[in-house]
Amino acid sequence: MRVSRADVLAYRVAAQQLHRDSGAAPVELAVLDIGLQDSTQVPVELSFTARVRDPVDVAELAGPGKPLALVWSLRGAPHLHRRAELDTLAAALYPLSEADATARLNETGPSVQRAGIGALEQYTTAVRELRASVTTPMAKGAASTEVSRRLPPVMLRDCRPCRARHISDSAMRVALLAAGLELQPDTSPPVLQRRTGAKLPKRPDLAALSTLLRAYLRLLGPATVSEAAGYFEVRRADAEQAWPGDLVEVSVDGRTAWIPAENADDLVSPRPPAATRLLGGFDPFLQARDRELLIPDKAAQKALWPVLGRPGAVLADGEIVGAWRPKTSGRSLTIMVSEFGTIPKPVRGELAAEAERVAASRGMTRVQVAYA
Repeated sequence: MRVSRADVLAYRVAAQQLHRDSGAAPVELAVLDIGLQDSTQVPVELSFTARVRDPVDVAELAGPGKPLALVWSLRGAPHLHRRAELDTLAAALYPLSEADATARLNETGPSVQRAGIGALEQYTTAVRELRASVTTPMAKGAASTEVSRRLPPVMLRDCRPCRARHISDSAMRVALLAAGLELQPDTSPPVLQRRTGAKLPKRPDLAALSTLLRAYLRLLGPATVSEAAGYFEVRRADAEQAWPGDLVEVSVDGRTAWIPAENADDLVSPRPPAATRLLGGFDPFLQARDRELLIPDKAAQKALWPVLGRPGAVLADGEIVGAWRPKTSGRSLTIMVSEFGTIPKPVRGELAAEAERVAASRGMTRVQVAYA
């Protein structure tokens, strides 16, 4: 099956409900199948604003006892997931091999050998002791101190800012979900607490991982094994064990990739991608691993994915036509747009309306769009 780059982008706009006419409730959005990344610099509200018509108060949806939960999951970053799916997610992200555990702990083979404790054993130890340490809501620093007291000395790392030895940040983050813990939203430093009714995984679940990989292919496909595995930080060799069946091979401008069979027709005849949106820097549309397909221009890639300080993206008719950053002054918001080329006047008019939506989601009363 042969499709063009334009077909793929149009398909992804529709699959991710960026037309904003699906009628789905916020907790039903398809992108929550793979999670929505949150950060202090790029609030997760932007991902909802781009997809639903009515304003979304994430504080009403996320947190202990609410339908969405904030956890350290993919790439060690905080993500919102449906609470009902956290047990399955924890099993899906359980290390599949010694090499997989080494990578998730952000270690190297030699460092694991020097420790004298295998990476999988280090992982299960971190999970067990983190669970034992956090019995009541606890700030990250206090939790780190307590769990470090329980760990073998070889698992501790020197920390110059703290002037102490404690569990590595990556080990703490990768252990949180499997330990049945979650994060309290809008806490800085993060506050960890136990997740009510959590079922702790004891081993990887290939069927659950296969479901995650299929969700990636449905939302960000067609894609390769390496791309889907990279999104979930799973080694390709391990991901191949859980690679979904019933996929269709696709040639995207000569490049081979895969998509679930049930989505093939939508890819061949995609809905026109007529939508102008201000996407947050961690929006799922920008998280695909085939960045060259998303934005072929190298200079635009560097502008959109710098080493530090992730800007947002201006989406128009399926194409990324610029980057944007917010500038605030009191209750006023300025959307600073850097164009990749020239943005047409009709799109600029639509961006003004999108800027109003972004301002409302941030509690701002005045907004303007400035172009560079």
